[in-house]
Amino acid sequence: MRLDDEQESSNIVDRRGEGGGGMGGFPMRLGGGGMGIGTLIIIGVLALVMGVNPLELLGAAGGGGVGGVGGPRVGQPQVTAPARPATLSGEHDRFIAKVLGSTERTWAAQFPEQVGQAYPKPKLVLFEGGVNSGCGPASSGMGPFYCPADRNVYLDASFFDELSRRFGAPGDFAAAYVIAHEVGHHLQTVLGISEQVQNARRSRGQADGNALSVRQELQADCFAGVWAHHNQDLLEPGDIEEGLRAAQAIGDDTLQRQAGARVNPESFTHGTSDQRMRWLQRGLQSGRLADCDTFAARSL
Repeated sequence: MRLDDEQESSNIVDRRGEGGGGMGGFPMRLGGGGMGIGTLIIIGVLALVMGVNPLELLGAAGGGGVGGVGGPRVGQPQVTAPARPATLSGEHDRFIAKVLGSTERTWAAQFPEQVGQAYPKPKLVLFEGGVNSGCGPASSGMGPFYCPADRNVYLDASFFDELSRRFGAPGDFAAAYVIAHEVGHHLQTVLGISEQVQNARRSRGQADGNALSVRQELQADCFAGVWAHHNQDLLEPGDIEEGLRAAQAIGDDTLQRQAGARVNPESFTHGTSDQRMRWLQRGLQSGRLADCDTFAARSL
C-alpha cells in the first residue's frame, strides 16, 4: 500500500503495559456442561481472527455481544484504566495510525453523501497481552475486536505477525483489511444495525442467532471493501489479492478444517471463506454501503 503521504490518525490510544484483560471470573462452559479441548481449540482459532470474543462463542457474555463483539451486556459499566494518547514508535504503530486515518478520511466524506449524517470517529486502543474494554476483559488471543459499549476498536499489533505466520495471509493490505473490518462494525453501531441484530438474537435460538452474526460479519467485510474502493490510489499490484487471501484464510469452514473439526454450518459466526471473499469483493467493486445489505440477501 502507498501510505507514505497518508495522514496518521490522532485517535490512537496507548494502553500497552497495563497488564489487564485475561479471562478471570468468566465460566468456560457451553450449554451448561463442560467443554472439551477440541472445542476450546476451535473457539481459540475462531476468536483469534477478526475480533470475535471467545465469551461470545461460549455464551458467557449474557447476550451482550454481536458480530465480533463480546463481553457483558451493553450498558453495564466496566472499570478501565485511564487512557493516554499513543506515542507512535515503530512500523506497526505508524501503519495502524495511517490506515485508521484513511478510514476517517473516507467515511467523513462518504457518510454524509451515502447515509446523510456525519461520521463520528472511533478510537483505536493498542494493547499488549490483555486489556479491560467497555465490553469486558479481553486477551490478545481473541484477536482485534470492536466494542459498541465504548465505541473503540481494540488491537494488539502482534496479531499481524500471527495473521502472516499462522494463517498464511501476509501483506499490508491484509492487515489493513482487518482494521477496516473492525471499523465496519463501528459503522454498524452508528447506523443502528448492531442494536437491531442484538435485539433480534435475544428472541432466537443459537442457530438462528449465529446466522444473524454471519450476516453482520459479512456486511463488515463488505464495508471494508467499500473503504478500499474509495482508496484505490493507495493500492499497489497484489494488494487486493492479499485481502482476498486473508478473507479466505479466516472463513469459518477453513478454520474448522484446520482445527481438525467437522465443518458445522450451524456453528458458523463469520461466514465461509467463499462468502467472506464474495462480500469483500462486492464492496470493492461497488463502493456503496447500500450494496452491502447482507440481511436482505437471499443468498450469501
